[in-house]
Amino acid sequence: MKKNADDISFKVTPEVLETHAGDVDVAINGVFPAKYFNKKATVVATPVLTYEGGETAFEPVTVQGEKVSANNKVVSYTDGGNFSYKDAVPFTDDMRKSELVIRMTASKGSKSVDFEPIKVADGVLAAPTLVVNFPFAIIGVQREKNLTGVYDPNIDPFQRIVPDSYTADIRYLINSAVLRNSELKSEDIEKLKEYTKDAFDAERKELKGVEVSAYASPDGALDFNTKLSEKREGTSSNYVEKQLKKEKIEAELKSKFTPEDWDGFKELMEKSNIQDKELILRVLSMYSDPEVREREIKNLSQAFTSVADEILPQLRRAKITASVELIGKTDEEIMDLANGNPSALNPAELLYAATLTDDKEKQLYIYGAMTEVYPNDWRGYNNKGMVLAQQGKFEEAKPLFEKAESLSTSEPIIKNNLGACALVAGDVAKAEELFGAASGAGSEVNNNLAIVAIKKAEYEKAVKLLDGTNTPNEGLAKIMVGDNSGALKALENCPWEGCYMTEYFKAIVGARTAKENLMYESLEKAVSMNADLKSKIATDLEFAKYFDEARFQEIVK
Repeated sequence: MKKNADDISFKVTPEVLETHAGDVDVAINGVFPAKYFNKKATVVATPVLTYEGGETAFEPVTVQGEKVSANNKVVSYTDGGNFSYKDAVPFTDDMRKSELVIRMTASKGSKSVDFEPIKVADGVLAAPTLVVNFPFAIIGVQREKNLTGVYDPNIDPFQRIVPDSYTADIRYLINSAVLRNSELKSEDIEKLKEYTKDAFDAERKELKGVEVSAYASPDGALDFNTKLSEKREGTSSNYVEKQLKKEKIEAELKSKFTPEDWDGFKELMEKSNIQDKELILRVLSMYSDPEVREREIKNLSQAFTSVADEILPQLRRAKITASVELIGKTDEEIMDLANGNPSALNPAELLYAATLTDDKEKQLYIYGAMTEVYPNDWRGYNNKGMVLAQQGKFEEAKPLFEKAESLSTSEPIIKNNLGACALVAGDVAKAEELFGAASGAGSEVNNNLAIVAIKKAEYEKAVKLLDGTNTPNEGLAKIMVGDNSGALKALENCPWEGCYMTEYFKAIVGARTAKENLMYESLEKAVSMNADLKSKIATDLEFAKYFDEARFQEIVK
């Protein structure tokens, strides 16, 4: 049996071993010819992956002759036979240039003999292990959704010019357009005057204009209310015009009137505790005709008494609004304060200051200052961690992300960033869980999930996640699904200037499509950017066909 061992045939799938999801899988079908297998013999066959500096054995398989009283696969002496076998071993980088051999030991009774190893395959194609494992962290700008509609520098991103306004009402008696001294001397009107004067005089404020909106309450005849609201517009706008001239304030004055203030009526009703409030609001939603609305509301006699006392007097008014733009600090002022007196800046200004420089150390200083000035704002810790992550310092970034999470446990941005740390640390399962929790945080999450997908050999999923990004990993994912032209297109449009893995993957496309010039030119560019790639290229079976060629040897020497 040992002498004729060459008569045994082995079919290995794949013919050249590959690694996927961190393992080297192998399927072997062994065929013993007729009149070969001794009836009393037992053969133990062990696939072994051998490489420089070591070897890794797969699980052995045992077959036996017809007269052996054991429970192994039986091979007929007369007809021969076969065995099928599948196993996997964890991939290590040493296996990139290796051989799969079958070592067999045959025994008969107390005698045993070792066969010469039989080479059955080469290994291991390891392109998926070249995935650019550099997940993206996300900057924190907006702390939470601002539902107020009013700019808040503690929540919203930096705005250099912030719109602001102040509104005061002049109220009229029923059916009257006469201005009353009590109204003109009210606290609200006095504050409006001060606000307008200050906006006109202040260096960092610009008075954009003053608008007068006059109204009549929605009771009585529409024609009468139209004339009444127009008269109120006239008296109130004349008053405002005189006040502007008196204070020597230059501002555009606009005025308008609304015959019946149903919008104001609805707003006040919603805030009131008036009996039958819901019925009245239902009337407003059911009818658009003002006369029908008034009639139906008056039919609710008890409720209408409260409406007439509490709601309607507030609608007999002229609303005066001064619109202002608040002018923020210049970039130079913000940077000076960020470097010298960061406590003089609000959160939005500090976050903006960090965007005014590309110097990572300065960014770290600014975000560090923010953690001291605003220790309860998660964005300072998160963004400092993000800068460290951009520098590849994920271990240093992790505690900062954890601090950010303690301040905002549900923020998806932080989940993504913690996932990035887990991915770099090799905890793919934890990373995937965190990226899932970061859904909707940004395109960075898709990039990170694609890295996970490639590591799990889910190449089609990675292609979908990365489609159109033109990143090196999109090129790799498309290589792995056999789309070499799509891979090359993505790699040639890669926005990452000076990325050596882009050239490496282009070289793989060249090797797989027999485009030698593309392969050689890309390999030369890759090693010129990173000479450490030479040893990897020298053992990469993607280029096995060219190992002995002079140009290849010149690249890797």
